[in-house]
Amino acid sequence: MLFADIIIDISVKNLDKTFQYSVPSEIENDISIGSLVQIPFGNGNRPLKGYIVNLSEKPSLDISKIKSIISVEKQGVVAESHLLSLAGWIKQNYGSTMNDAIRAVMPVKREIKEKVVKTVFPLVDKKQMKALIEEFAKKHNTARVRVLKCLLELDEVLYNKGIDYGFIIKELKVSKTVIDGLKQKNIIGIESAKKYRNPFIKGTFTENKHMLNETQQYIKDSILSDFNKGIRKTYLIHGVTGSGKTEVYMSVIDDVVAHQKQAIVLIPEIALTFQTVSRFYNRFGTRVSVIHSRLSDGERYDQFVRAKEGSIDIMIGPRSALFTPFKNLGLIVIDEEHETSYQSEMPPKYHTREVAIHRAEMTGASVILGSATPSLEAYYRAVNGEYKLFKLEKRAGGAMLPDVYIVDLREEFAKKNYSIFSEKLSSLIKERLIKHEQTIIFINRRGYAGSISCRQCGKAIGCPHCSVSLKPHIYKGSVSRLKCHFCGYEIPMPDVCPTCGSKYIDIFGIGTQQVEEAIKKNFPCVRTLRMDADTTGGKEGHSKILERFKNGEADILIGTQMIVKGHDFPNVTLVGIIAADLSLNTGDYRASERTYQLIAQAAGRAGRGNKKGEVVLQTYQPEHYSIICAARQDYESFYKQEIVIRQMLQYPPVSNILGILVFSKNEENASKLAIEVSELTKKYEMITVLGPTDAPIAKAKDIYRKMVYGKCFSYSVLCSVKDCIEDFKEKDTKYNDCGINFEFNMTR
Repeated sequence: MLFADIIIDISVKNLDKTFQYSVPSEIENDISIGSLVQIPFGNGNRPLKGYIVNLSEKPSLDISKIKSIISVEKQGVVAESHLLSLAGWIKQNYGSTMNDAIRAVMPVKREIKEKVVKTVFPLVDKKQMKALIEEFAKKHNTARVRVLKCLLELDEVLYNKGIDYGFIIKELKVSKTVIDGLKQKNIIGIESAKKYRNPFIKGTFTENKHMLNETQQYIKDSILSDFNKGIRKTYLIHGVTGSGKTEVYMSVIDDVVAHQKQAIVLIPEIALTFQTVSRFYNRFGTRVSVIHSRLSDGERYDQFVRAKEGSIDIMIGPRSALFTPFKNLGLIVIDEEHETSYQSEMPPKYHTREVAIHRAEMTGASVILGSATPSLEAYYRAVNGEYKLFKLEKRAGGAMLPDVYIVDLREEFAKKNYSIFSEKLSSLIKERLIKHEQTIIFINRRGYAGSISCRQCGKAIGCPHCSVSLKPHIYKGSVSRLKCHFCGYEIPMPDVCPTCGSKYIDIFGIGTQQVEEAIKKNFPCVRTLRMDADTTGGKEGHSKILERFKNGEADILIGTQMIVKGHDFPNVTLVGIIAADLSLNTGDYRASERTYQLIAQAAGRAGRGNKKGEVVLQTYQPEHYSIICAARQDYESFYKQEIVIRQMLQYPPVSNILGILVFSKNEENASKLAIEVSELTKKYEMITVLGPTDAPIAKAKDIYRKMVYGKCFSYSVLCSVKDCIEDFKEKDTKYNDCGINFEFNMTR
């Protein structure tokens, strides 16, 4: 007899353990580790669903007490056993229920109906067909006549292949009964075939290889030399914008696939455009597939089935593509590895980079990280030898990096220029319109309505204890207090700027629509496209706007960060960055890093073709090192200055941070539990504890949220804290109305 250890498909803490069931002999061949099954649960034997996490021939308790599995779900992609092991690792390292972890790694969350195509084909020759038509016509069997006439009119090649079943039903208006009757008389046959929903293929593909330059070839050869020797490492390619990182990825993938291995290519959702994916399809054809959030459930399901069955070699997508059920995974590529979208925002709050490296270790695969602006975590590990570092310091094809002009908005204000655009930017936009070249206007809106700053001196109001800006708390439509979301320090909203005494102090921020209106007012004949959440609805919303811009249907493209991620427009020779320093005031220890990344990425969109590019960087803080280094595209200098600050403040990548979110509809209970969590954490002498304080969003959907932070050089100690808090929460029933989530920011 076979027994299955099953975890119930309910994310309740006290059910986050396995239960053993016997496997009926009639379904033994249909199940495996990862199968979704229906089981009787509890005293009432109510039917629930669960995942098989282990199979054994030995019962763990008296057989008479073991219930039997009711049925197995035959649809859906079964989780590979190593993906279930990966789910266990995620649960242990990021804090969640096992069910939440399984849901993260499961490619399809519910049963999806397979798409089947039926074809009707003749079983008699054309001479017999004519005789049958005459016979049925005499009997006034008009529906049968319509079917047979349609088949008879096909040419010789198509006559043997037949016609679509759906066409007969819909267009010829013939019932299923009539078709079945013809089949029973052996006049026609019906063939069913599974059809995969393909989200991308729209034509033929051509081989499109580019010759690698000397540096690109060296990187490729180094990675493949390790690969062919059986050495599996994590590599970081630090290449300036336009340096040809994607060509290196594709060249390495070529060899990996030639060795009968598969590859996963992760790209941030906002960079997952038709333009990007087309490069892979043109190189690898139909052996490539893609997933993203705008696919239907059926389309997503089919791509994972194709991967499991071995009909594709390469999967491209955002972080969820990491869990593609490839059986022979050889390579994981994470492009734009610095992107914040690689951090899951829902429990378990895993980081894609860490999970990818662990999956690669489990399956014997290599990992390539790539970015023009690497995360400090990745670069720190590369500098310290944990990853192998490669650099691409020049643009591919001989293109030059753009000239960057830093404009001090304080001086513009002093000159009584109250426009969104500086004089320099307005002048260069006019030049582009005359030359029929294109412009991108990027709005750094990460800090929109999120910080208080002064228009006269440009300073934001900061926390004296945490080196982050204070966040406004709005009451009855106006800012009443400013708070630090790291340590809880707060002050009343000042009437004048504490630095210069100016009364011009308020929440600072503008939107894409305001910028578009200003452009049309200043340049009446300009053609604009705006790319933001309001203009990109539908499955292909992003692609349509980008394709129109690439085809020259607009002079200026306006948008937030979604327009600066990996796009390549040869006719763009000017990039204007509005309020570049907004993201410096977001109250996050990564604010300088995010600012550098956004500015450098935005500037990198200019001059990628044969024409020289220019960038206008408008800022209130032209002296800030992140602004200066981004303007020079000087990552090394930025890293050296930023890492010193991280060392002083014990922030990642030098140390680790565990964020503990406590939430409840009862504010008093949330506060009490947050205090207890803080006290539990303080028992570990190696940990510096901050909080409890209100979360950045203190109340959401009538749920109160409190934060406690623990900083420690030892990641394992923080894991012990997580386990301790989970045990405490499980045993202490007075906090049953409260929940706890964990988020690690780590260097390991």
